[in-house]
Amino acid sequence: MRLFTGFDLSPEVVRALDALLDRLRPAARLKWSPPANLHITTRFIGEWPAERLPDLRAALGGVPSHPPIPIRIRNLGFFPNPHSPRVLWAGVEAVPDLAALASDTDRALGPLGLKPEGRPFSPHLTLARIKQPVPLQKLRETIAALPSLDFGSFNADRFFLYQSHLGPAGSVYTKLAEYPL
Repeated sequence: MRLFTGFDLSPEVVRALDALLDRLRPAARLKWSPPANLHITTRFIGEWPAERLPDLRAALGGVPSHPPIPIRIRNLGFFPNPHSPRVLWAGVEAVPDLAALASDTDRALGPLGLKPEGRPFSPHLTLARIKQPVPLQKLRETIAALPSLDFGSFNADRFFLYQSHLGPAGSVYTKLAEYPL
């Protein structure tokens, strides 16, 4: 099973991002993320044996409690950089509590043999993947013409353990467990 932990977005933020994607899709032929799939990953786990799922659930249940985390979705950018982009992202602004939760999740999973992430926590929403070089000038112009790069905010009060099923039409995410903060 391919697993990760993360947050759902509020319905208002999903609606705002859906409207954004409607404006951006005609500007470039990219692998666009369906709005229903947008989420904030706090820890990518990767392949995990189904028989060890109870251990994983129990470890995640031991993540220390946190107050609800205020999150704002704002700005757009490209990974790894604007000159050779592979991903178009929307920024996730959150108080240090989000990074603390990611760190606490790493520590909770350590006894199961999962090593901490090797890079700094960088929350974002993947709006599109760029599999091969395509013209992006029209997309850049469309982004520059947007009236706002603020897509809303919400308070995250729970995170989820998700399973990712890779299929011909893209990924399908299934919630396996819920953890209130």
